[in-house]
Amino acid sequence: MSVDTQDHVPTGQLPITTRQTIPGPAHSAGPARLVTPTFVLAWVVNFLQYLVFYMLVTTMALYAVRSFAASDAVGGFASSAFVVGATLARLVSGYLVDALGRRRMLLISLVVVAVACALYLPAGTLPVLIAVRMVHGFGYAFASTAVMTIAQSVIPDSRRGEGTGYFALGTTLATAVGPALGLFLVGSLDYAWLFWTTLVTAVLGLVLGIFLREPLAKREAQAAAEGPTARPKFTLSDIAHPAVIPIGCFMLLVGICYAGVITYLNAYAEDRGVTTGAALFFVAYAVAMLVMRLVLGKVQDQRGDNVVVYLGLVCFAVALGILAMANQDWQVVVAGAMTGLGYGTLMPAAQAIAVSAVPSHKLGTGISTLLLLMDVGIGLGPVILGLLLSAAGFGVMYTVLTVLVVVSALLYHAVHGRHPHAKRGRLAVD
Repeated sequence: MSVDTQDHVPTGQLPITTRQTIPGPAHSAGPARLVTPTFVLAWVVNFLQYLVFYMLVTTMALYAVRSFAASDAVGGFASSAFVVGATLARLVSGYLVDALGRRRMLLISLVVVAVACALYLPAGTLPVLIAVRMVHGFGYAFASTAVMTIAQSVIPDSRRGEGTGYFALGTTLATAVGPALGLFLVGSLDYAWLFWTTLVTAVLGLVLGIFLREPLAKREAQAAAEGPTARPKFTLSDIAHPAVIPIGCFMLLVGICYAGVITYLNAYAEDRGVTTGAALFFVAYAVAMLVMRLVLGKVQDQRGDNVVVYLGLVCFAVALGILAMANQDWQVVVAGAMTGLGYGTLMPAAQAIAVSAVPSHKLGTGISTLLLLMDVGIGLGPVILGLLLSAAGFGVMYTVLTVLVVVSALLYHAVHGRHPHAKRGRLAVD
């Protein structure tokens, strides 16, 4: 394992870090070990958090409408209140995870998530439901930041892309299973069964989180390398780490494009008469993403960031271009697979880049910065694109998003892709 000693870089450029060797198991003979008990437990906890999220996000709007006679707009806010809470938490989650300890913040946030899931059952009014959604989003943001930071702390530098890709498979699996499970529980049983299932899932995540801790040897080695330090004061750089802002802005643009897919796919399908294709869109998305994440992480470590990121951008642009013109079900299914190859490739690749850009004691801030900017893109996307959609229709909207992917490629090249360290693999660097 190695630790970055450089923490300040010129604006718009990710650092070419100098590294200080930490003695320990990571430098023993043979390839660095990736699958460890800590990594596996973090993977499962992360999967359970996303499973709860996807079970609820597909059902909350309709629940608010049916149970509290809310309008569609208010029902939509009852669902998106989760994102409001998560975004607010992202402003401080990285700092607190780094300053107070990854495991401590993980356990606190998992307790908050479990309590929020328990409160869905007695929530008897719409304002209470909205408040519970915000609290749940707040806890979820802290939990996801903490568990990702713990996982990244035990991934060897030379296998950063591969390990990040494997870790992201949990999110992929939750994307495929969560919505279907949530809709099944609501359709075949009732909302009480849904809320009990999410509560049990959240409690299971909390129980597993109790056993999740970083290896003692690694913690001691990192502490020895970094030396005694006082807890830093909170600054603006703890909201958004300067070294991650460039790649985060790139993912903000990508997030706007992704929002155009997930927000308007159902309306698009009805408008174009491709509802069957839309139903299979995320199946194709998940399968393609699952397969490629098993492969592209290794490619990123061996060949560098550029080959993976540019491949993802090309696939995403093709997907949006297909959606702009599609009028048959099979075309929408192909677009789903290409979206999986595109967006599904870009997110773990960007996370590996962000983690490599910050020192080990700033992992939480680095990860939260990337997630915050991506969430801003996904949050702003529906507002901006809704205006465009009303004025010009789906074809123009997806054409504009195709162009925006090209613009994001130019931004990536400017802030990261043109630099030598983006063109060679981590194995070559180490």
